[in-house]
Amino acid sequence: MGVIKYIRGQIALTKEKDPSINSNLEVLLYPSFKAIIRYRVANYLYRRKFFFLARLISERTKRKTGIEIHPGAIIGNDLFIDHGMGVVIGETSIIGNNVTIYHGVTLGGTGKDKGKRHPTVGNNVTIGTGAKILGNIKIGSNSKIGANAVVLNDVPKGATVVGIPGKIVKLNGNKYSKPKRN
Repeated sequence: MGVIKYIRGQIALTKEKDPSINSNLEVLLYPSFKAIIRYRVANYLYRRKFFFLARLISERTKRKTGIEIHPGAIIGNDLFIDHGMGVVIGETSIIGNNVTIYHGVTLGGTGKDKGKRHPTVGNNVTIGTGAKILGNIKIGSNSKIGANAVVLNDVPKGATVVGIPGKIVKLNGNKYSKPKRN
């Protein structure tokens, strides 16, 4: 996909997801738009082993937008970060397609582990304001993570998780109750 086509797609996505935006020019002011475009450049450099330059772009973007995306993260198509301030996406995070993240979200590690240490988020996932998703865990496609939830364990496809620690309250649209132990 060409750069211009990609940018046009990001503009259309941002306008679609945020009803407060009235024009294409307004999108250019949107912190999420800037952060994602700059992430793509930094990721391109990171994959080609220009680590310092990639991190420099990432750090400057963090200071300008309040959104920290490590250039080593793998992000699919149509990521939308609403408002964005305080979002942190760690180095080994993997994010699928059509994911929406609200402000204050962390996709982080739990310590100084080596290797894969950040979450994997499936497709069509919504992550609410202030949620913390920590460790090498999987968030299944079509899931919803509630505001301020702290998720430390895998989440199945189609689940809604809320609370501290995060607990499943719905699964595939139906009220969920944990199976009883005998």
